[in-house]
Amino acid sequence: MTAVLPPCTTTAGPHDVRLLTRTEDGERLHALLWRAGPGWRMISSAVLGGGIGERGWVLNAQVAHGYRRTDPERHLAELATAAGAAGPGVGLMTAADVSRHGRAADGGAQAVVTAGISVRGWAATEAEGTVLPAQPGTINIVAVLPVALTDAALVNAVATATEAKVQALLDAGHDCSGTPTDAVCVASRTPAPGTPLHPFAGPRSLWGARLARAVHRAVGEAVAPAR
Repeated sequence: MTAVLPPCTTTAGPHDVRLLTRTEDGERLHALLWRAGPGWRMISSAVLGGGIGERGWVLNAQVAHGYRRTDPERHLAELATAAGAAGPGVGLMTAADVSRHGRAADGGAQAVVTAGISVRGWAATEAEGTVLPAQPGTINIVAVLPVALTDAALVNAVATATEAKVQALLDAGHDCSGTPTDAVCVASRTPAPGTPLHPFAGPRSLWGARLARAVHRAVGEAVAPAR
């Protein structure tokens, strides 16, 4: 995997997000890599590096429609290694072209969103089962708060980001709450000795409100029609 663009000037955090490209199975595919470095704690629903823990990078990799590999965690780890990302990190996948993504910032909170919404719907339906669509759409949210949060506040931040995503979809005229394969990653600073921990990240808290506005704008930009 090689970089095809210089580091972006607008970032998902204090470090640059880089747009990478690779050829896989004869297809040209992209990825976004944020090298966060040390000092970050992340919560994520990602297949690689999910849960809560110290993480040093986030990779959001595009895969081909009709993706058939049964080892996505290993695949993402291979892509991260090829991109030079070492140590624990978070790996996300999407069938959407991540070179077309939305970015926004609000008062220090930042978000980068990729969105494929060809297959979308409401979270609560009458249908049951776990069969995924043949051509999945995915909304991947990577958000960063430059403060330290408690575990509970990190969970709260995921809920806030998700609420903002749904609001942005409705504002854009999409009658849905998301896609069946959406994922989220929220990064916050690792607590330092003597540093206060923020206990809340709901939409009416200081940092939750900033997070919500950043995610709302980034999702809106990501789902906007191409010009």
